[in-house]
Amino acid sequence: MIDIHSHILPNIDDGAKHMEDSVAMAKAAVADGIDTIIATPHHKNGRYDNTKEIILPLVDQLNKRLQDEAIPLTVLPGQESRIYGEMIEDYEKGIVLPLNRTTQYVFVEFPSNAVPRYSKQLLFDMQVHGIKPIIVHPERNKAIMEDPDILYELVKNGTLTQVTAASVAGHFGKKIKKFTLDLMEANLTHFIASDAHNTTTRGFKMQEASQIVTEEFGSTMLYYLMENAQYMVNNETVIGEQPSRVKKKKFLGLF
Repeated sequence: MIDIHSHILPNIDDGAKHMEDSVAMAKAAVADGIDTIIATPHHKNGRYDNTKEIILPLVDQLNKRLQDEAIPLTVLPGQESRIYGEMIEDYEKGIVLPLNRTTQYVFVEFPSNAVPRYSKQLLFDMQVHGIKPIIVHPERNKAIMEDPDILYELVKNGTLTQVTAASVAGHFGKKIKKFTLDLMEANLTHFIASDAHNTTTRGFKMQEASQIVTEEFGSTMLYYLMENAQYMVNNETVIGEQPSRVKKKKFLGLF
């Protein structure tokens, strides 16, 4: 299994604190069925700035340590960038690091409570420039939860999204779990990943989430999500199913 979103690199964001934490996370990832993981430290989020000059040497160090300890996990480089106006220019300068370094896929994170007004235009312009944006954990964004049509419009225009395994498994609460499954049902997400930060409070949960996806939607949906991760790592085209709007549930028959 490929996990495309993690904070496994040591001491550069709110994930692993040091190399021993990274190794413990690697062991937990393997135990959860993961053999390849993309390290995606935070970038430009107001707290952390992690450029490829910081990320790439740490990925090499961690891979060497895992090889020395015979831990069967391959770490690939990536980055989780908070959306900002100069993303296209910085991608072209090599400051914004695409997933697996050589692909055209780039993570885009929204602030937790909002979707900036310029997002729709920027995400469209990124695609015009050959960049394939992936919105991370939209199911935990307050603005999108309140108005899922925001996400529908972005996905309809070609943007991809990734939900978190822990959201599927209910670890962020019942409301977020239900909304995550609603997004899946409406074909508004294309990847599932751990967004793991540690081995305790923010673990991997990929097997647990996989079981729930299979129970709710069947094995075809799970294979679709897993295959998309492989396509993305190989820089092949991920084609989403036709998206639909999240159905508004009737409340006491008033709507």
